[in-house]
Amino acid sequence: MSKIVGIIAEYNPFHNGHVYHIQNTKEQTGADCIVAVITGNFTQRGNSSVVNKWEKTKMAIAGGADLVIELPTIYSISSAENFADGAVKVLDSLGIVDTISFGMEAEDLSSLNNIATVLYSEPPEYVSVLMHELQKGESFPKARDNALMMYLNDIKRYANILKGSNNILAIEYLKALKKQKSNLMPIGIKREKVYYNSMKIIDEFASATGIRNLLLRNQVEEVRKVVPSTTFQILMNNFRNGTYVLDLTAYNYEIIYKLRNMTVKEISELPDVAEGLENLIKEAAGKTNNLIELISMIKSKRYTQTRIQRILIYAMLGITKKDMELSKKIIPYIRVLGCSENGKMLLSQINPKVSVITSLKRFEEDNRNQKFTKLLDIDKMATDIYTLGYRKNSRTGLDYTTGLILQ
Repeated sequence: MSKIVGIIAEYNPFHNGHVYHIQNTKEQTGADCIVAVITGNFTQRGNSSVVNKWEKTKMAIAGGADLVIELPTIYSISSAENFADGAVKVLDSLGIVDTISFGMEAEDLSSLNNIATVLYSEPPEYVSVLMHELQKGESFPKARDNALMMYLNDIKRYANILKGSNNILAIEYLKALKKQKSNLMPIGIKREKVYYNSMKIIDEFASATGIRNLLLRNQVEEVRKVVPSTTFQILMNNFRNGTYVLDLTAYNYEIIYKLRNMTVKEISELPDVAEGLENLIKEAAGKTNNLIELISMIKSKRYTQTRIQRILIYAMLGITKKDMELSKKIIPYIRVLGCSENGKMLLSQINPKVSVITSLKRFEEDNRNQKFTKLLDIDKMATDIYTLGYRKNSRTGLDYTTGLILQ
């Protein structure tokens, strides 16, 4: 019987560290196939993808993925908790995946699992400390970290764990597995040499953030060193065609226009907006036409830049708290972006009760699920707005005109 492992990723862009992760996953598990659930045109870090979701799919398949599935946009740009919940729902519902593999900075998985257990079960003592930290004005991530340190009472073991971006997502994956009572077996692959957000290049490794920074500065030859040749070719093709987006500032005017056009009440209905933040956002949008300045005016000790950027994407895409609540209550559809030869065989083995999309037009003709319609409308809007950031060849309807990536 085939062993199939699921990976959740942004691949923004796919680089040598991702190759390392896939190869080590196969070595540790003996996996026959890799199913990758990837973010689409906007990401969980509150940013845009440097190239669109189909181009990322080409990179992933060339790098060792067999079946690439899009994580619906509403999950892709959610907080770490809903991002992880959505992705685990997708992998679990397929009915063919037995293991989930993710990167981590920690030395062992058990310490991450202990934290995930606390966050899932929420012991009264932990909740009490968390409330106290929030009342002090700390951001939720900082308050949670402080509360966990006090509750677990083992600074030597846990202190640095919560500083790692991959650790934080890994904990959310583990928590999601518990919440959904999933049978997926988790394994962690230790991230080596270069951590998330690092600007360093060590040997042939750089973080996705570092690579995007190199692209921003047009240091193309440095990029060549740290990504597979296929990734490099895809990036260069898109740069020549003008079909790339370096970061969220490409939507500078779209976002500020949207905020100026919204009422304070409408802003208050955006996910992650609370405690009067809507007033600050509205005021800031009226004082600048520069996105970097706007973010600087809004962010604070309590509201991180990543959280603010996610809110700005919610505004641009018209996503509300009601939409976010809907996403938490459903098992999403399976939107296939592409597959290898092995991946084609996997398609026929997917749980027949799951809604699988290989042709959007065909699916919409048969779909009677209004909740799916809502999520798909957000996906289509995300693609159409994403292409506004292109230098050339900006057009709508790519979700209908772009076929499956078959390699």
